[in-house]
Amino acid sequence: MVNKITGFRELNVWQRAYALTLDLYRITRKFPKAEIYGLTSQLQRAAVSVPANIAEGYERNHRKEYLQFLFIAKGSLGELDTLLLLSRDLGYMTIEDFDHVNAKRQETMKMLQGLIKSLS
Repeated sequence: MVNKITGFRELNVWQRAYALTLDLYRITRKFPKAEIYGLTSQLQRAAVSVPANIAEGYERNHRKEYLQFLFIAKGSLGELDTLLLLSRDLGYMTIEDFDHVNAKRQETMKMLQGLIKSLS
């Protein structure tokens, strides 16, 4: 018997993206206050965009729209790559934190690419 997904919260990719977002919020609490409207905000907005776009796309009534939102989420994961590198290289994030969240970002990207492929 095949398990039917009844909502976006059941999607493993959404769960992984949500966990990544929580981790980034915890990590950015330690960033310099001078970055609150800069790198901190950019990281948080890019991170939130991933699960939010997966959820919004899921709730759309058409596969084409769903895919469009999944591609937006994928773009936000790409943006996170650069923002994480900047955070690490500026010394705002430890190597351990960087490695942890970057591994989650990469895993989320692979899962998202798999979902996109399955819907295409």
